[in-house]
Amino acid sequence: MEENTVKKKKMKGISIKTLNYIMILVAVVLYIFILRSIFGISDKYQALVDSTEDYINCEKDGALVNQGSDILTENVRLFVVTGEKEHMDAYFKEAYEDKKRDEALEALEQFHPGDEVHQYMALAVDVSNELMNREFYAMRLVAEANQMDIDSLPEQIQNVSLSAQDRELDVEDKLEKAEDMVFGVEYKSAKTRIQDNINYSLTTILNETRNEQIASAESLKHEIEKQRLLISILVVMNIIVFVIISILIVKPLKVYINCIKENKMLETVGAYEFKYLALTYNNIYEINAANEVMLRNKAEKDALTGLLNRGAFDSLRAGLQANACALALLLIDVDKFKNINDTYGHDVGDKVLKKVANVLNMHFRSNDFIARIGGDEFSVIMMDIKNISKDTIEEKVKDMNRVLQNGTDGLPKITLSVGVAFSENGFHKELYKMADTALYKVKENGRCGCAFYEE
Repeated sequence: MEENTVKKKKMKGISIKTLNYIMILVAVVLYIFILRSIFGISDKYQALVDSTEDYINCEKDGALVNQGSDILTENVRLFVVTGEKEHMDAYFKEAYEDKKRDEALEALEQFHPGDEVHQYMALAVDVSNELMNREFYAMRLVAEANQMDIDSLPEQIQNVSLSAQDRELDVEDKLEKAEDMVFGVEYKSAKTRIQDNINYSLTTILNETRNEQIASAESLKHEIEKQRLLISILVVMNIIVFVIISILIVKPLKVYINCIKENKMLETVGAYEFKYLALTYNNIYEINAANEVMLRNKAEKDALTGLLNRGAFDSLRAGLQANACALALLLIDVDKFKNINDTYGHDVGDKVLKKVANVLNMHFRSNDFIARIGGDEFSVIMMDIKNISKDTIEEKVKDMNRVLQNGTDGLPKITLSVGVAFSENGFHKELYKMADTALYKVKENGRCGCAFYEE
């Protein structure tokens, strides 16, 4: 046990505990970097999406400004051409109720306050607003030419003051001038400036979006490459873990299972913990083996003679009942043993029994089972009796009695009575009774000899 303790102190090996801590630490660090990379990819992707959505929204806002301006242009031109008031109403509904231009400018200001995108769009709206004064003037000319009730028209038209020269124009000239104001070169030039500013705004946001997308795509590519590297490291680490588990844990477990199945000591293989376990197990195994031998000797051996005891003999009988083999059972009594105890004392009687045990061991084979089944009662189960005849057994008994009667060790002379029964089918239930009957026959005929059971 002291030797095993020294081995445990000197024992070297990779500790699963230490290895586990290292792997956990490495895995945690890798997972942290992977998570950061995932969040980085998510942020870069969101930036890409945001820039694209921003461009789409700006494009929508530009379209709204353009649409609002076109609605005003369309309705003022229709009013000038047809003189129908419904077109004037549609014009003012767009200008002061729907207000698509103002709505687009407000939405754009939230995301691009004061930058070029907003500035160009604001210029487009300003030009459109300036153009409204021209459109009001044209609509006032048409209203007076058509002798419409000025008081029933919108306040903006009522507030328009025609020049003295225009007031003197006849109906045709007023209508002609109104058409020139909304179809002429100056009007078209203003509309062109509106469209140009909208285009400048969209071009600016397009360039910004393209630059942001390029930057986001580069960052995204970098993060993805980093994540691939981290995942590759994690895969390699997992492979290393699997190999280590196989070498340091799985393989030793298989070895230990085989050792346990074969009921032998464990080999000191694998990780430090397994080697320590093997040494501890082997130490306990040796102690248990020694204890088992000692307990088996106590349980099976007769304390005085060292032969099998009655319990072992009965177990042997039960085991041989299922074994259809040829055997012989000898029941042996020490003749008049009680007189020896009464005359010489129990110490001498014990020595006589030991002597009988020694004589039996000398005269029977190693594969025969010799037992002390009572005080002065012995038995021998002779196995494999193909070459054993009655004469052979009889000679053994005579020789044993000759040895016991001619002793020079100071012990009293004794003789043995032996009853023998044969069986071809193992130790059947009647065998003991048959041998006992033969023994009784010897005792009736004067003892000191042997007899065989006869049907």
